[in-house]
Amino acid sequence: MAEVNSVVRAAGGVVWRAGAGGAPEIVLVHRPRYHDWSLPKGKLEPGEHELAAAVREVFEETSVEAVPQLRLPSTRYLTGEPGVEKSVDYWSMRAVAWAPRPADDEIGEARWVPAADAQALLSYAHDRGVVRAFLGRPPVTAVVALVRHAKAGRRRDWPGPDGERPLEPAGERDARALSALLALLRPDRVVSAAPLRCRQTVEPLGLPTAVDAIFDEGQPPEEAAEALGKLARLGGTTVVCSQGKLMPPLLEALTGRSDIDFRTRKGAGWVLCFADGRLTGRDPLAPVALR
Repeated sequence: MAEVNSVVRAAGGVVWRAGAGGAPEIVLVHRPRYHDWSLPKGKLEPGEHELAAAVREVFEETSVEAVPQLRLPSTRYLTGEPGVEKSVDYWSMRAVAWAPRPADDEIGEARWVPAADAQALLSYAHDRGVVRAFLGRPPVTAVVALVRHAKAGRRRDWPGPDGERPLEPAGERDARALSALLALLRPDRVVSAAPLRCRQTVEPLGLPTAVDAIFDEGQPPEEAAEALGKLARLGGTTVVCSQGKLMPPLLEALTGRSDIDFRTRKGAGWVLCFADGRLTGRDPLAPVALR
């Protein structure tokens, strides 16, 4: 077995839209240099988050604006260069706008094909496996990003009411970094627990924020999970900012899983995908600086 000396990180997507009769179509790219057909993907830039890279690379290779949804299996394979592997993170991504992409030396054609027919066109088994995983999951009808507020200092050091404790400067930076990732999901609505630090965490999104104390620390997790499910049934994408002591039992109630560590760092969270109100996927979300 050849020794692997380095791993190149990349990201991309299975980008879909509704085709004739509602069946999904996905976009594939032809690369003249390799004479192949593949899923759109590309290398991460230094310090870039893989989710941001996936959105950027999809647009650069296809001229499709796409919104990430469900994380799909990652792939890892030899690049052909001695000792170099490539690791690619993939998401299913909903196309929201597209235009014909002019051909160039990198991409000769970006083609929409029925998802069920993509296997016959794709050149590589690892791409075909990612598409099979996409086809094996129910269509995502809603996304909820559940996040924990960013750093707000220590409770004992704040002289006023705890609900009025604001973000500290490091927390403000983390909130901006988190909101840059949340913006990739193109939220339709934002909901926050009542404390000021929760509202400030999602403030950089620049969207109206509804306050719902059901997501406050100390609330019954089953009721908070029910409220989150109601938001999912609205469809689209919702961002919910909550607190650290509520989120693990809330997620346990939502998933029915007590064997998963749902503890979440401040300024991080989870992307939860739903199909007609049923939870079908979960994925941690954190800015690069918090890992």
